[in-house]
Amino acid sequence: MDANTPVPPPGCPAHAVGGRIPLYGPEFAADPHAYYTYLRHYGPTAPVELAPGVDATLVTDYTTALRLLQDNGAFRKDARRWRAFNEGLIPPNSPVVPLLAYRPNAMFSDGVEHLRLRQAITDTMARVDTHRLARSTTQISDYLISQFGSRGSADLMADYAKQLPLFVFNELFGCPADIGDRILFGISGMFDGINAERAAEVLFGAVGELVALKRSRPGEDVTSWLMQHEADLSDEEMVYQLSLLLGAGADPLRNLIGNTLHRILTHDEYAHQGGLIDEAMDDTLWENPPVPNLAPHYPAADMEFAGHKFQAGDLIMVSFAAANTSPAVTAARQSGSNRSHLAWSAGPHACPSKDPARQITMAAVENILNKIPDVEPAVPENSLTWRPGPFTRGLTALPARFTPLPPPDRVHAPGRTPADGHTEQRGTARKPEGTGRWSQFLNWLTR
Repeated sequence: MDANTPVPPPGCPAHAVGGRIPLYGPEFAADPHAYYTYLRHYGPTAPVELAPGVDATLVTDYTTALRLLQDNGAFRKDARRWRAFNEGLIPPNSPVVPLLAYRPNAMFSDGVEHLRLRQAITDTMARVDTHRLARSTTQISDYLISQFGSRGSADLMADYAKQLPLFVFNELFGCPADIGDRILFGISGMFDGINAERAAEVLFGAVGELVALKRSRPGEDVTSWLMQHEADLSDEEMVYQLSLLLGAGADPLRNLIGNTLHRILTHDEYAHQGGLIDEAMDDTLWENPPVPNLAPHYPAADMEFAGHKFQAGDLIMVSFAAANTSPAVTAARQSGSNRSHLAWSAGPHACPSKDPARQITMAAVENILNKIPDVEPAVPENSLTWRPGPFTRGLTALPARFTPLPPPDRVHAPGRTPADGHTEQRGTARKPEGTGRWSQFLNWLTR
């Protein structure tokens, strides 16, 4: 190792012969950019371990990442090509398998099938009323703030950022209370890696019930619109497209809201900028994106890429966080567009819902800062901890304090329930099994 080679981060087993760099554990979560800096000395790609026994190659260079993401001929998304998994080399109980294993959805499809599923999602999301979305986000934000405002303190992750996007998605997807509560549980468990296989079962089962409900009683919601699309999705396809939209949207939004709030609360310069939230969100997407590493791809055949040889079916992933912060890009960013980052991915599999995601985040952050203008961190920044794992970048907690708010005024129920416009849903919220957070929100709206 020469004098220009960066020192391996603490806890990194890089000294081992043939050792791979782990993208998990408390050391990685505490300072992932130290790992990305070290990984760059390998070149545009580096050998990593996503979880014990799960090897991958990580692309850390911006230009190389774009080449990979935009080449759907040499690289495929169908996870049934994953060679190590097919050869039985991946531990079946690995916490990363539920997110990487094949599902019949747009994320894991190629060619004509991908175009069909992707078009259905894109057309459906285009029907979302931006005014309704803004109204829903603010309404749910008001509810969450009402739950902790009078205390004068809150965990902005558990009490706000984690809850809000899940509730917004449940409203948009026309989800009644008892099903919504199980969807919240399933999504959280899968991304946290806690009994992830069981959490996935709960999620898919609950979404299956939502599909059955909407077959018999459609409404003005994303689920019904997707079902009515000319792609004519089967029930199985509906379950997996909806689970993809709910899961891939809810957890990253949780992190984007939380990371943006964290950035504003810990960087004084935003208080002196006109585009406070917009600027802070874009800086977060550049430097601390909610999904730091993902975009699994598989070479369609043995090949050479970025100076390395790969076999067909090798797992290659993109580090959006490393690519966004590589030295060459950081220099170019000063004079270029502030939105050319890769946080939304790129190419044919780029996020189809980035505009709604930005709108939800803007409304969520703006509303809480307007309602609680003196909010500030309640603990030193160096005491905050981050969720472990390669796929998610979010705080475990963000304690805050502020001047206690007076008790909220009585909230008048809107003309329509947030579930799907049917008054029967109000009864659902009062069923004994409807005791989760979504049920509480519906009761709060209609009290």
